[in-house]
Amino acid sequence: MNLPGFRNAPSLMYASFAPAFYFDSDGGPNGGFFRDGRAATLADQAVEPFVTPFEMANADAAAVIDKLRGRPYLTDFTALYGSDVLNDASLALKRVGQAIAAYETESSEFHPFASKFDYWQKGQATLTTQELRGLGLYNNPTKGNCAACHPSTSADGKTPPLFTDFSFDNLGVPRNALIPHNRANSDTAYTPVNSDDGVQSYYDLGICGPLRDNGSMKLSGVCGQFKVPSLRNIALTAPYFHNGQFATLEKAIGFYVRRDTNPDQFYPLSADGSVLKFDDLPGLYGGNFTVNIHEPGSDSGYLSNVNTGEIPFNRSLGAEPALNPQEINDLVAFLCTLTDGYDPDNPNALVLPAQCQAAATGVNSMSRTATP
Repeated sequence: MNLPGFRNAPSLMYASFAPAFYFDSDGGPNGGFFRDGRAATLADQAVEPFVTPFEMANADAAAVIDKLRGRPYLTDFTALYGSDVLNDASLALKRVGQAIAAYETESSEFHPFASKFDYWQKGQATLTTQELRGLGLYNNPTKGNCAACHPSTSADGKTPPLFTDFSFDNLGVPRNALIPHNRANSDTAYTPVNSDDGVQSYYDLGICGPLRDNGSMKLSGVCGQFKVPSLRNIALTAPYFHNGQFATLEKAIGFYVRRDTNPDQFYPLSADGSVLKFDDLPGLYGGNFTVNIHEPGSDSGYLSNVNTGEIPFNRSLGAEPALNPQEINDLVAFLCTLTDGYDPDNPNALVLPAQCQAAATGVNSMSRTATP
């Protein structure tokens, strides 16, 4: 328990709905599991943490199965898969992953669809005026534009909205210095080295690695992209983004809408006072980069991969952000309605996190004012 990881762990809630990893007709990555989509199935995802040094840290499959032999549920396991499976540790671990994936897929605990929003869609709950305003901002393509990647409608007409399209995106999230691997000249022995720009030895480029092995695929055009998560239960899963850079929804949304209008609020400054925008991507300082994608970065690195065209990212320096502080509050209030555990017969029984209560009272760190 003394080895730090690399990323903010995504939730397993609703994860079973993700498709296997694939490239769409436009060449964009979709689906898969983990932040970088490197696991093809939910069962593959379930197995990997067992033998990852900075997670459960078992030496190999045999070490896991040795522990399984001493567990009270061993008889249930062998009744399902046969006792001979224990003689092949790799196969047994694969079966462990399948069992976990079956639980995550078949049990409603992992996909209850029991939020206020779900009951509102069924006509069994009423959204407040503020929550409705937030929903409008969420869906408005000229304001929040959240639904562009986190659709608020059913994809198949049967399953309730999943609030993700399972695509990948590069948002240029600021580097998080609280992650030990992100510190210059990190002395963490297992930090992969993939840069010689003279500033950072390691960059997390998501789908391009270094945690993902892409074989011979050339992926420089999508380096820095991470999987778009579901926003269900988002109020409970702070901090936010792949590196946990932002502690609250208010701050995360604030980054979305002010990243380009007020970049000095998020990125470090150079010696001459200029903003070092997109500081967690190689290319800002020059140099060459080998990131397991079988092609070197150019002098511009991967800065051009950042999403700068979609709303709310399409505003220039000093322009008015797409959302003001009150609108951010409203949007947070709506996002809080995606929290499972709502009881339409006892709506006050669900105690929402403090950030939801702050939004409902109209107070945030930008405005510090009460909303009528």
